[in-house]
Amino acid sequence: MAELLSIILAAGEGTRMKSALPKVLHPVGGLPVVSHVLRTVKAFGSKVAVVVGPDHEAVEAAVTRFEAGARISRQMERLGTAHAVQQARAAFEAAPGHVLVLYADTPLVTGATIGKIVDRLDAGADMVVVGFRPDNPTGYGRLLTDGDRVRAIREHKDATEEERQIGLCNSGILGFRGDTLRAVIDRIGNHNAKGEYYLTDAVELAAGDGRRIDFIEADARELVGVDNREKLAEAEATFQEFKRREAMSNGVTLRDPKSVWFSWDTELGRDVTIFPNVVFGPGVKIADNVEIRAFCDIEDAVIGEGASIGPFARIRGGAELGPDVHLGNFVEVKKSRIGAGTKAGHLSYLGDADIGSKTNIGAGTITCNYDGVNKDKTVIGDNVFIGSNASLVAPVTIGDGAYTASGSVITEDVPADALALGRAHQINKPGYAPKLKARALAKKGK
Repeated sequence: MAELLSIILAAGEGTRMKSALPKVLHPVGGLPVVSHVLRTVKAFGSKVAVVVGPDHEAVEAAVTRFEAGARISRQMERLGTAHAVQQARAAFEAAPGHVLVLYADTPLVTGATIGKIVDRLDAGADMVVVGFRPDNPTGYGRLLTDGDRVRAIREHKDATEEERQIGLCNSGILGFRGDTLRAVIDRIGNHNAKGEYYLTDAVELAAGDGRRIDFIEADARELVGVDNREKLAEAEATFQEFKRREAMSNGVTLRDPKSVWFSWDTELGRDVTIFPNVVFGPGVKIADNVEIRAFCDIEDAVIGEGASIGPFARIRGGAELGPDVHLGNFVEVKKSRIGAGTKAGHLSYLGDADIGSKTNIGAGTITCNYDGVNKDKTVIGDNVFIGSNASLVAPVTIGDGAYTASGSVITEDVPADALALGRAHQINKPGYAPKLKARALAKKGK
């Protein structure tokens, strides 16, 4: 395969998003849409050049975070797609191989489509146009073809009524042999309804030079452009559909697929079962034979083999759960390591904790990790029994095999195999309950 350069156009304002955030930074599957495109082309070892608009420092920062080697160019005036590509001249003038032009707001373009473009270029095509067949072609440029070759792309505003009947539309994604792009880019004019320099005019110029222009067809769903909130929601829905199918094809059981939401980087082992209404944020890795019950919210977490989570659990902030851990309803774990076989069945908060293996965390237990300024650590050893409704005030260490009595507030370290009682002495007052009730009823009467 020839060396590959991908020019990603990201200069659009995205005014229809009605947002202070540039449109290409809105997330799909927890990842900015521009980063989806970067991720796809980087899988082919492509060099990257990104064209941004003025005052798009946030876009530049997002691009360089994801791909430090990307070359950034600015399009100070938005004069069309060909003009935008010209801003990346320093990159494509030096490109010895193929050049792809893609759009930063089309996050669902697949590696399969990129691979087809590259294959056609490797096989001798001078240009490759990616077409698709939308349900409603209004507004899209049409591919004018002769057999399996393209002779021109006609923008909708410039098309005749006969040309507008063509169902094969232009996605905007183009592949060039480097010498072809260099031969046509500066010959593109702006004699059209909008007075812009259209990159699509490169097709007619290249055809006039006797060059070979191929086209491929891609699934319309992967070519959705995110330029308003409705399209953002459409892209998210399609992304989630792709991820659900991928998960199930890899051995994951989804009890109600449409109610499970994945992140772009969710990693799932085999024989994982996911119940309805589970949401995965970025940074989740789940081993084999894990069960995630209903209404769990999980992000930035590693879950070991055979674990059982939920229902109604929240796992976040760098949590590491070992094999066969059980977390039940309304348990929250943040920035904590939990050892193999440990159980926290009900109503607990475990934050900034290091918990050993085969330990039992009683219902209502919380690690009091925050003093209003600092967050401190709670260390709990192996085979510990934490009684229900315990408050563990960090920093504190509870040794292996220790017990803490129910209702205790533990403020000091507990040695291994010790029993800790940190609660007030109980006092009984015989016959006093009716007096309390009478007092309460009198207050209610007033």
